[in-house]
Amino acid sequence: MWERTLQDLIRGLRANKKDEAKFIYKAVDEIRNEIKGDDMELKAGAVLKLTYLDMLGYDMGWASFHVVEVMSSPRFHLKSVGYLAATQSFNEDTDVLMLTTNLLKKDLGSTPADVAVTLNGLSHIVTPDLARDLSPELIAMLNHSRPHIRKRAILALYKVLVKYPETAKHARTRLEEKLEDVDPGVVAATVNVLCELARHNPTDYLSLAPQLFHLLTTSSNNWMLIKIIKLFGSLSPYEPRLVRKLQPPITDLISTTQAISLLYECVHTCIIGGMLQGSNGDSLARLCVSKLAAFIQDADQNLKYIALLALTKIVPSHPYLVAEYQDTILASVNDQDISIRMRALDLVSAMVDRENLQSIVQQVLSHLVPENSSSILPTAAQSLAQHTIPVSPSSARPHLSPSQSPAYRLVLCQRILTMCSQSTFENVTNFEWYISVLVDLAHVAAVDVGSEIRDQLVDVVGRVRAVRRYAVKLMYQLLSDDTMLRNAHEEGSCSEVLWAAAWICGEYCDELAEPQNLLPHLLQPEVSNLSSEIVAVYVQAATKIFGSWAADVAQRWEDDDLVEIKNVVEQVTTRFSELVSSPHIEVQERAANSLQLFRFIQADLDAHRPKPPTTPGFSTPSESGLSPEPRFPKSMYLIHPLSATYELNPVALSAQASVQVPDGLDLDAWIVPPPREVVPEKPPERKVKKLKKGKGKEVSEGKVKSSKKKQKETLLVDGDVLTPVESEMEAPEEIEERAKRKAERLAQLRDDPYYIMTDAPKPAEEDLDSIPVVRLEGMPSLAGPSTQALPALKTTSQTFSSTSFVIDRDGEMPEGAVASNPASAPISGQETPVESHTPTPSQLSKFPPYEVPDDVIRTSTPDPIKVTRSKKKGTGKKKRTPTTADVDT
Repeated sequence: MWERTLQDLIRGLRANKKDEAKFIYKAVDEIRNEIKGDDMELKAGAVLKLTYLDMLGYDMGWASFHVVEVMSSPRFHLKSVGYLAATQSFNEDTDVLMLTTNLLKKDLGSTPADVAVTLNGLSHIVTPDLARDLSPELIAMLNHSRPHIRKRAILALYKVLVKYPETAKHARTRLEEKLEDVDPGVVAATVNVLCELARHNPTDYLSLAPQLFHLLTTSSNNWMLIKIIKLFGSLSPYEPRLVRKLQPPITDLISTTQAISLLYECVHTCIIGGMLQGSNGDSLARLCVSKLAAFIQDADQNLKYIALLALTKIVPSHPYLVAEYQDTILASVNDQDISIRMRALDLVSAMVDRENLQSIVQQVLSHLVPENSSSILPTAAQSLAQHTIPVSPSSARPHLSPSQSPAYRLVLCQRILTMCSQSTFENVTNFEWYISVLVDLAHVAAVDVGSEIRDQLVDVVGRVRAVRRYAVKLMYQLLSDDTMLRNAHEEGSCSEVLWAAAWICGEYCDELAEPQNLLPHLLQPEVSNLSSEIVAVYVQAATKIFGSWAADVAQRWEDDDLVEIKNVVEQVTTRFSELVSSPHIEVQERAANSLQLFRFIQADLDAHRPKPPTTPGFSTPSESGLSPEPRFPKSMYLIHPLSATYELNPVALSAQASVQVPDGLDLDAWIVPPPREVVPEKPPERKVKKLKKGKGKEVSEGKVKSSKKKQKETLLVDGDVLTPVESEMEAPEEIEERAKRKAERLAQLRDDPYYIMTDAPKPAEEDLDSIPVVRLEGMPSLAGPSTQALPALKTTSQTFSSTSFVIDRDGEMPEGAVASNPASAPISGQETPVESHTPTPSQLSKFPPYEVPDDVIRTSTPDPIKVTRSKKKGTGKKKRTPTTADVDT
């Protein structure tokens, strides 16, 4: 037998866990019968059971009217059940809420117990309409004799102000009076409401500053002090005088309070309220930083998090104070909590300057080194071991470091690159150290940051001249080490660094002591396993390196060098012959171009014969022709001038936008105009006999003359040439086809019962089939101009030189360029070094240039074709001439 109490319902649910849905179905069916009865006790019990089922996810919206019935009960214990059900199930779309206005007004004027439960329920179910209608009663309730009623009314009034803001002008005065209430709970509730309201519009509550300041200095309620300090944090940015007034009491609270929540709110208010500036701000900032540093060392993870978050906001104004706790902050980078690690990284990135960059980067880089990687990555481990600052023993943990997470390792690598490259490497003082860091990072990253490392390597070497020799030496070691080449296809291998290594060695190959020793590493067959972009750069670098080495050998030529040169050329030719069949077009093109040069050199070397020892050798092939022939093959100087004539330098950010368009350049003019169309002669006129109609009246079709002039203009659109087609120019088969279509159309019309045919001759009939069909290809393209994205670069421990590094941050500007508006300059990151000279255009084609008559060149859009209309004879009406609107596009 089903019991009707809530306790029995809960026991039944626990006893029927295997068939809970069936049990609830029966229970709801029982509740439907109970809730329809007249017994209010039974009805309230049913509503209470529905409320419990609603908390389990079962809808009780169908019983909303019965809930209102229980709310209207005169008994308090039943009324409380009704208000509980309403707060649980009612929302703004509940239709029975319109019936509760008078009920709520009645309950607000009832006994204190009924008022309390009504205020609590109203704060949950209030709607804009209820807020408008009940706001007078709530404002009057603020002067109730009982403190707990006043407190509840203030809190309920906040919900009314949110739903119906117009009530604020009536309730403002009463709320200000409650700040001086005798009951502390009422004052605390008022401060809480004002704090929430001031978050949306702080300027409206500046007038309350004196009363709030009095409460700040006299109250001992920590929770109310927290609310007051939060409120002052919202007001102080709009009233500078508050900053000086609040510094003494807040400093006293920070120094004396034992409540951590209050302490943090005081520190946070000092940060967001601008109290750390000025003469007294340094001492207050030092006090805040010391308190936050103590939070970081606390065992509570929540305190660590909020301390790191607050220190990140202090760093921009007082970085030197935060830097005193650098080791403590860096210890959090390896914390087990990912949120703390991320906040620690934010703080570390913000506190970087020229003095602490190296130490911070090395410590962050040490978190990327696997615990058992000394035998796997000897180069990076050896470099890091000499420069890494030891970590305190307390931070060592036997379990797996959280930095081994790929996502977190990626963030670490990106932060290192960002810290060093910000403001065009503003904080880097030793670029040899930074090049070494980039190489170490490529070895230990184990995540996909190879492209970012590649771009920064190229950017640094292109901007800093003094670091090029060291960079070439380091890139030589990177290319000669096959570790990264073997692991190129593994995830996170950073093989893109090989692109930068090959490019740097090829571009600055004059810095290589023995360039011929690098060629076997660039030409080994395993290189084909790399991506096509890297292989293409390898081909280019090998060509440049050979050209530099060959030119150097030519300067100190000995006949014994011929055999070595031939062997190297043979090796390069064989390798390039294999790369010519590469499936990648860029590798094919570069290998084919270089192969032709080396075959020419190879033929010249085979034809070379040693000269007598008395013949003087030359250092360059550009001397006078009157001098005797050189002892070395002339082809030794074939390649080197191609890449060494001009120096490659970075380009200024606005260089491209500063180049003005030359005078007389019309970008809309035809480079090669199309041929002119030959217009056929006008066909002879056709005569038609006169027809008589009626009593001697003549209907003259006359001579059918062309009422249109021949259009001699040509339509030029998207490179196509079109001439308007005249009906008289049709071929015989086209005329026959048109007549056939016309006959078929007329036959269909005769059989159509809704179309009235007449045999009377028409004076003139427009022949729809005779309208010429012209393809309009000259309309402007609907697609907008394509925008090509410009490429942009993103931008260990050894004994480094003490060279004073000078970084080129401005870049080159083209000769004669005028600085343009900065707003029009292209936005990019670090500029890619490009050639600073403008090469002279050369004749690349063996065909002679086009000879175009001057009268054919057109630099503007042709005038529109004019259409003339002629009257028909005998009808007095104009014959419609086909226009472009009739043309089938």
